[in-house]
Amino acid sequence: MVKCIKLLRILSLLLVVLMGENLSVSAQEVTQQKVVVLETDSGRICIALYNETPLHRDNFVKLVKEGFYDGLLFHRVIENFMIQTGDSLSRHATEGQLLGDGSYEKYKIPAEIHFPKIFHKKGCVAAAREGDDVNPHRESSMCQFYIVWGKRYNGNMMDDVEERIIRNTGETVSFPEEVREAYYKYGGTPHLDNQYTVFGEVKEGLEVVEKIMKAETDSNDRPLKDIRILRAYMADE
Repeated sequence: MVKCIKLLRILSLLLVVLMGENLSVSAQEVTQQKVVVLETDSGRICIALYNETPLHRDNFVKLVKEGFYDGLLFHRVIENFMIQTGDSLSRHATEGQLLGDGSYEKYKIPAEIHFPKIFHKKGCVAAAREGDDVNPHRESSMCQFYIVWGKRYNGNMMDDVEERIIRNTGETVSFPEEVREAYYKYGGTPHLDNQYTVFGEVKEGLEVVEKIMKAETDSNDRPLKDIRILRAYMADE
């Protein structure tokens, strides 16, 4: 249960040792992140929640402590893109049932988009939402979220993404060099940047995310064999 917290502490100590005492403050901030554990029937995923997105962080923690995610399915899985969960109707869904419009949506969460500081790199966790046509303020679903996988990009591909975002949203988006380097090296889904709130990242269990992502799916991207969150809990409890 405490494995994820120990991992974050080890990473923090390594930062201090390798980079010097001047990074001790940022290292301490890492240890102060809240960590959620998703025990799935495919393995364990540990998610560190960003302090920069307090509304999403606190809402997620609240739902986890209420047991909301226990028993829910990963209802939307797209290879080399992302895996999505959080639909309340998925807990007792019948075979082939279309999911994604859970009935538990009692409220929305105001957007907390911090691009380019926080972006859709591989392993990040972001809130699902309705489209701009009915949701111009880009408010997030109270419960549905996705974990990014994506793919690695090169310079020309990143230029194409910038043009695509401008074309689709009318907004000018520029990817700083350090963000481009992350997409070159690790991958992700840059076409979602500046449009969805990213509120955490996987600290342990990317191999589990990959396993789920490669599941065989139907025409609605629902896995043919149910993939379920057995239990979600706070790592320090």
